[in-house]
Parts: sequence; structure tokens; C-alpha cells
Amino acid sequence: MDKQGVPHYDPGVQPPPPGFAPPPPYSSGPQPPPQAPGVIFIQQTTFGPDTMRLSCPHCQHDISTRVETEPSTKTHLFALLLCLLGCWCCAPCPYCMDSCLVKKHYCPSCKQYLGSYEN
Repeated sequence: MDKQGVPHYDPGVQPPPPGFAPPPPYSSGPQPPPQAPGVIFIQQTTFGPDTMRLSCPHCQHDISTRVETEPSTKTHLFALLLCLLGCWCCAPCPYCMDSCLVKKHYCPSCKQYLGSYEN
């Protein structure tokens, strides 16, 4: 700035375009990723075939998960394969075998889906 308070520009340097904002100062530590509103980041949890105790990431209650068993794509493919091989009377068997079903974990308080276990 000169003596009258007017900024002094070097004639060889162009002023920044309107709306230009300088980059933030450099920081040495890693910055956490920005979070979108309403998005919940869930800790990596490995779910098993049985109910498990944890803190629900949606309602923050200390819970024991509710497990529901459902057929998966693998279940349907095994049943189809049995039908194609002529063993149509054995086609319902994959729907009764734990190894062909997926176990889905839900919060009993807020009913939110938490994760699944597939054998």
C-alpha cells in the first residue's frame, strides 16, 4: 500500500480474477474427510453368524443385534443348479442349509440394518 492507503500493484503482475480465493494454509497433519449432512460413518465391524453386542451407529444405544436369516443369490443358484441336474426334489435343500443363507444384523432399538455375514 502506498501512503494514501491505496493498494500498490506491480505493473508486471495481473490482479486475481473476481471471486478468487487463495488456497488455505498448509497443515502438517492429515485432515479428516468432509462429512455430508445426515451421513453416518460406521466403524469397520466384522459380523458373525450369531448375535453380537455393540453400540448402534444410528441411535447410539448399547445393543445386542437381532439376526435374520435370508436366502441369498448363492441359495437361488444352488437350487437352480439342482433343478437343471434333474434333482428337482432336492431343490428346496439349499433354503434349509445355513451355509447357503446370509445372516443380516439389525438394531432392535431403531430397526436399522447394520451388516451381514455370508458363509
